Amino acid sequence: MIEDEEHNVIDFCWFEKLTNHFTIHAETSLHTKEYNPFDFIVHPDSFNSMPFTYSEQQSQILHASLQTSLLDQELVDYANSILATSHFNTVTFITNLTIQIHKDFVVEYREDGPPLSPCSTFEIKKGSCRDLSWMQINLLRDLGIAARFVSGYFYFETEKPIYELHAWVEVFIPGTGWLGFDPSHGILTGNTHFPVASSAIPENTMPVSGGIRGSATSKLVTQLIIEKQ
Repeated sequence: MIEDEEHNVIDFCWFEKLTNHFTIHAETSLHTKEYNPFDFIVHPDSFNSMPFTYSEQQSQILHASLQTSLLDQELVDYANSILATSHFNTVTFITNLTIQIHKDFVVEYREDGPPLSPCSTFEIKKGSCRDLSWMQINLLRDLGIAARFVSGYFYFETEKPIYELHAWVEVFIPGTGWLGFDPSHGILTGNTHFPVASSAIPENTMPVSGGIRGSATSKLVTQLIIEKQ
């Protein structure tokens, strides 16, 4: 067991003998408390308005979460219009952007594969939770806000519960620290979002990765159960 550069815990396993079946069973017990996602104070006050600039030291520490990619002008305009109607208030803008993505995009289930490019997601107006999160991350970074990708689970009560791995966004605002936003549901994250890993790079948050030797093929089957005690 090791800890990576972004403080995620990783287990490495190697197997010498042949096998035709490999099972990973992970069980976690969580004790949650009431949580108000708006219980914070932005400090210094200058970070309440956009655009803002991180200090040199902050920028060095947040460097990976500030890396931008080339975005189509239409996508940039989409974010800028929301910024203007939010009167350039930082938290209001990020909240409104999260809500608007939820309204404008269809959430679909896609079992495997990396996130689509932000421009591809914007063009087709639909995507998985990781597609919408990666698009929002790039929009925020384009505006100078440090943002990272979070992988974990989201619990909600339903008659026929079917849970899957979930992805959302965290942004760094001085005074608040890392604050979570879920564009798939249009909400700030609370005590029913359970983060497992976070990274500036989505590929670093995969729950299981690895390879096989020889000519064999493989199929990954997962089952997730979340129960409220």
